[in-house]
Amino acid sequence: MRVLATLLLGACASPPPAAFDVTLVHGSDAERATRAQIGSLATRFDLTPWRITSKLSIDEDSTPHSHPVLTLHTRHSKDDLLLLSTIIHEESHWCFANHQSDTDAAVAELEPLYPDLPVGFPEGAMNHTSSYEHLMVIAFEWRGLRHYVGELAAREVMSFWATDHYRAIYKAVLASPQPVWDVLARHGFHVPDASGRCHS
Repeated sequence: MRVLATLLLGACASPPPAAFDVTLVHGSDAERATRAQIGSLATRFDLTPWRITSKLSIDEDSTPHSHPVLTLHTRHSKDDLLLLSTIIHEESHWCFANHQSDTDAAVAELEPLYPDLPVGFPEGAMNHTSSYEHLMVIAFEWRGLRHYVGELAAREVMSFWATDHYRAIYKAVLASPQPVWDVLARHGFHVPDASGRCHS
């Protein structure tokens, strides 16, 4: 995957500022490198649709999360596509949180379509509702990656995550994505457009 990412993204010795208002929690070399990596991604891809939030924190001691401030770690400093995927994943959470009533209705439809999703690391999310919300987040993540890097590279990233965390949820989306997209469409959700809108 790293070879593929290098071929796709190339090297950027002096990247411009990232397309986010970035805060470094510790100011370490690893956090500065990740900030530069985000800047490099922003020069190669138009990340505007995925800037649902304006602020981004990098914390080498944290697990990536979306709220209250989108926070990334430094784990993927040598793999651009995994970092890009993580940005899309965490920003997707903001889309669904900003439209919570439609998200709740979508979850209710997804529960019988994907019964018995697990809860808890590494197979599921932290609770039942979060596992089903992650079906939607991961569907967005996959579509976003496909837009930027194509089907083959996007599927490779998704397959990696299916061995890393939210394993059962990634596997469920990879095996049967269309029901998720059908439910999302019924509730007005779509991958963010150039304006950053993700909901009709």
